[in-house]
Amino acid sequence: MKAILVHTPGGPEQLQLSEIPIPTPEPGQVLIKISYIGVNYIDTYFRTGLYKADPPIAIGMEASGTVEAVGAGVRNLAPGDPVAYCMARGSYAEYAAVPAWQTVKLPSGISLDTAAAALLQGMTAHYLTHSTFSIKAGTTALIHAAAGGTGLLLVQMAKLLGAHIIATCSTPQKAELARQAGADEVILYKDQDFAAEARRLTGGRGVDVVYDSVGAATFHKSLDSLRPRGMLVTFGNASGPVPPVEPLLLSQKGSLFLTRPTLAHYAATEEEFQWRAADVLNWIALGRLRVHIFKTYPLADAPQAHRDLESRATTGKLLLKP
Repeated sequence: MKAILVHTPGGPEQLQLSEIPIPTPEPGQVLIKISYIGVNYIDTYFRTGLYKADPPIAIGMEASGTVEAVGAGVRNLAPGDPVAYCMARGSYAEYAAVPAWQTVKLPSGISLDTAAAALLQGMTAHYLTHSTFSIKAGTTALIHAAAGGTGLLLVQMAKLLGAHIIATCSTPQKAELARQAGADEVILYKDQDFAAEARRLTGGRGVDVVYDSVGAATFHKSLDSLRPRGMLVTFGNASGPVPPVEPLLLSQKGSLFLTRPTLAHYAATEEEFQWRAADVLNWIALGRLRVHIFKTYPLADAPQAHRDLESRATTGKLLLKP
């Protein structure tokens, strides 16, 4: 089968289309014939070596497709089932053998491309809004990169829970997408100081929570946007990882809370994984969440998909198709 591998960490050109054997599902696994592959920033972290893995490095953390075969002990899935999965690396391929507990059967009305576009980022938005910081009616949230794949789902989910949302974007076109998703205010961060604007929009108080997937470039101003005892949730490194921080800084800026979560720790059990996945997919089926797919690329064009993602010029979700 064809798969994308990285033999030497580096730029998008290191994504090499390779020929490898079709895997055999082990006990507790399912073999999936992949239809669509989700492209995520975490894929770029493994490609560059920011996240460590032994070469050749398999790339990709989510996909949708059809169950081809099941390993011993799998009872809840069968060949022919339409499914999606995430958090099992190696989805940039024609087939993948993944743990059954990290695989969800698609409900009626959910297409395979929508499922691949929604699962990882939707579950990320779910844990951020339901568990890391529990959004309630009246919560004021600042959401960076609000027109990206995670950002658009995060805005919608926070709005479903009753938040007042201040979004940041780079262009008027992205700002319009954020508003359509439910943002109450949008700051064009290239033209405005987002920390000063966040404070102005909250009457000087600051926001309750900042969701920051950008990383190094926004970190300190994200702290400046918070109310006393507010929380900064830094969950991505799009501009690079945040440098070391002195804990005393948090007290100086208002006894703030800082957390750096990851989906793996918020969907660490089958029960938690299936809860989050089911909520996301059911809300999409009911029309409560909308998924925006920017572009679908052939698998061989994975390098271009990474270039486009890292350019910050895209909106919504990028997919690959074997």
